[in-house]
Amino acid sequence: MCRRVGGPPPGARAAPPAGGGHVNMQGMCGRYVVAYDPQTLVAGFSLTRVVPFPRRWNVTPQSGVPVVHETKEGERIAELMRWGLVPHWAKDEKFGRRTFNARSETAATLPSFRDAWRKCHRCIIPASGFYEWQATADGKQPWYISRRDGEPLVMAGLFEAWRPDESAEWLLTCCVITTTPNALTAPIHDRMPVLLAQADWAAWLNRGVQDAQAVTPLLRPCPPDWLQAWPVSRAVSRGTTEGAALIEPLPPAA
Repeated sequence: MCRRVGGPPPGARAAPPAGGGHVNMQGMCGRYVVAYDPQTLVAGFSLTRVVPFPRRWNVTPQSGVPVVHETKEGERIAELMRWGLVPHWAKDEKFGRRTFNARSETAATLPSFRDAWRKCHRCIIPASGFYEWQATADGKQPWYISRRDGEPLVMAGLFEAWRPDESAEWLLTCCVITTTPNALTAPIHDRMPVLLAQADWAAWLNRGVQDAQAVTPLLRPCPPDWLQAWPVSRAVSRGTTEGAALIEPLPPAA
């Protein structure tokens, strides 16, 4: 039965949007949807600059994704960044294959993320919705989770700029910050992305806010009544699968 439940240097680059094979989805968030267009970001986040990007219904780690952040001058912009944070000290960009999530409890202290945290490289990663996999007797069942009001979800994130040497161009990378689940997502998975309220966007993005105690309280589960969820086709588990049909609810069982 289908169920419904309630700034880096100029010239930096990001990986082009790309899919992949099966991805480890033991942690949240491992897949999400970008079904909005650049103008939605300009209007919704008061951006002064945004780069073009395609709509996608199965965004995987290592893809280029639209990310909103503030420059050191206070300009709010959106750029493409590779999903999977590569700290400045990493020897190889492959480091980011396992750092697409940062746990809110340890983002400020784990070596992979603490420099981005200390440098106030906070960002917003907008999503139309995200997928989560529920363990069942028949295997892992994907669910699609989105806002009840149809607005984009605003995932809290961190970003970094990395390059292998001084002659190379900068690579921009990012990660999603996760937290404990709320009442709606808990039956599905034990983690969820930090979803920011509009009233908290400015504080999270403001690089002048360097007191961790001022932003740490924002890293909490969102109210469950913000969200809706339903099971979807297991086709989304293949990273190369795309299309709006992926977020359609499963038909009722016969």
